[in-house]
Amino acid sequence: MPFYEKGPVCIHYEEAGSGFPLLLIPGGGLNSTISFFTGSAPFNAIEELKGEYRCITMDLRNANGGQSSGPLEIERPWDAHADDQLGLMDHLRIDKFLVMGFCIGGPFIWNLLRRAPDRIVAAVLAQPSGFRPEVPDLFYQNNIKGWGPALCARRPDITMTMVDAFLSKMYRANADFVFTVTRDFVRACHTPVLVLPDDVPAHPYAVAMESALLAPMAQVSLYPWKEPKDRIPLAVRHIRTFLRAHRPAAAGC
Repeated sequence: MPFYEKGPVCIHYEEAGSGFPLLLIPGGGLNSTISFFTGSAPFNAIEELKGEYRCITMDLRNANGGQSSGPLEIERPWDAHADDQLGLMDHLRIDKFLVMGFCIGGPFIWNLLRRAPDRIVAAVLAQPSGFRPEVPDLFYQNNIKGWGPALCARRPDITMTMVDAFLSKMYRANADFVFTVTRDFVRACHTPVLVLPDDVPAHPYAVAMESALLAPMAQVSLYPWKEPKDRIPLAVRHIRTFLRAHRPAAAGC
């Protein structure tokens, strides 16, 4: 089990397959771990894509059930995770890459596109998280109950007061749209993106579609795509076609 370390941060990651690099961001909110792909994911993206791509995935820093750890950076929660994602790619000596993210991977991907636009060739946002005005405190409440207590129990250096401040900065300070970027940013983003909308409380259909309509190089997959189950292979086929269309020609056809 490989680890990437930088200062006080230690990130557990895994690789599978070969080809052009593809960063896969698991769902699960702040409890995002590699086990997502063999557990609650709509499909196992690693198994589906490792035949064509060098798939790289990681446990999120401080996720319960994962093996990644580091400081709780209260003033820059989203950017701390982007540091880990980009730092891992630097560690692996990967410059340009594709990225696909589930759930919290949506806001993460928009932040990566803001931080490193020249490195990301194309992006797939599957069931992306976003702000839902009818339940504006959803993510704070989910994490103050489902993430913070277990983290504090195993990390005596972290208190619930710190968790409250971290979550407030992450989900309340910019409580709009996709949390990490503005609509103007998405409107000006020319990186190709494929959006697979969902519509559960944490994955609002309206936000997924708005981002797709704003982004000039966006595509949208069918909806609903997770139910009935026989639609999932069609969505996976769209993902494959999209990734093949945008990976550099030298990486294969």
